[in-house]
Amino acid sequence: MKTFARTRDNFDWVLFLTSAVLAVIGVINLYSATSVSRAALSEVYIQQVYCLVLGGIFATMVAAIDYRHFERFGYVLYGLGVIFLMLVFVLGKDIRGSSRWIYIGSFSFQPSEFMKIFLIIALAKHLHDDPKSEGRTLKDLVLPAALAAVPMALVLKQPDLGTALILGLIFATVCLLTRIAWRSLATLAVSGAVLFPLVWSYVLKDYQKKRVTDFLNPDANILGSGWHAHHARIAIGNGQWTGQGFMKGSQNQHLFLPDQHSDFPFAVFAEDWGFLGSVLLVALYALLVLWSVRIAQSAKDRFGAVLAIGVGSLVFWHAFFNLGMVVGILPVVGVTLPLFSAGGSSVLTVMIGIGLLMNVSMRKF
Repeated sequence: MKTFARTRDNFDWVLFLTSAVLAVIGVINLYSATSVSRAALSEVYIQQVYCLVLGGIFATMVAAIDYRHFERFGYVLYGLGVIFLMLVFVLGKDIRGSSRWIYIGSFSFQPSEFMKIFLIIALAKHLHDDPKSEGRTLKDLVLPAALAAVPMALVLKQPDLGTALILGLIFATVCLLTRIAWRSLATLAVSGAVLFPLVWSYVLKDYQKKRVTDFLNPDANILGSGWHAHHARIAIGNGQWTGQGFMKGSQNQHLFLPDQHSDFPFAVFAEDWGFLGSVLLVALYALLVLWSVRIAQSAKDRFGAVLAIGVGSLVFWHAFFNLGMVVGILPVVGVTLPLFSAGGSSVLTVMIGIGLLMNVSMRKF
């Protein structure tokens, strides 16, 4: 009885309700997004409900276990994640030029999504074991940089630029919030500027470069590689202030929006509910990210604080890149909108992250 009372008193209702509202709106939006699609997508919203239920079970389990146990197994979980990333090249299937999923019978999952959580836990363990108070130098960043570089390299090999970018930004966000010496920060910035031409020439694939050039010149190839972004912007404009109505968005209903259930669900939402609905949705994501920062500030140890910052950065960068590419301020990259885009591995990853946030929040006393 005492355990139940303590759980009830410490339960983070803001985190729970914000996540639940986003998930419910996401399912409703998927119903609209696939309402006139071909039969293969007709039950995507039902699959999303199943994934959310399974994710809720995982989140409950993660929240129930004291997060300090995850610290003890941080590097073990990271190692398992790297092994699964390597298994993609053995057990994966090539789909549209990339191999990202492991298939075991009728079951499939995307290891790179779960690697985001494993990287957060590994970085949190490293910073917990090295509680340095003064600004960190480049030497201090060698190990955490290596922790991020290994999965990034494997993910780029698949290739999956969007996920590799998210992994790198999670590392950068965690490091920035743990105080880097200004000289080291300047060195990193200059190094990044110098390496960019090499990355462009030798790392990025032709189709990835095409996405960048389409972003810089959006009207150059509207009927080809620029189709997605062009019609997403039209859909958002169609929404105006209050939207065209649920399941009445013309771009979606007339099938001008490809990948409307995965990469472009926000375009469907904006067309249905307009500017006011879009502002509400962005506000919910902002609340979830800011609440993660609040949980980090109130955490009782560094490990819990870094976990919260890591999960908050995961949600922030996913939302930032997905919304940015849909409204046309960023190039198109394969990054999902948390709890909104269809995708089992993506949904489970975010739900596990929310479980970690709840864990840290409930044990701050």
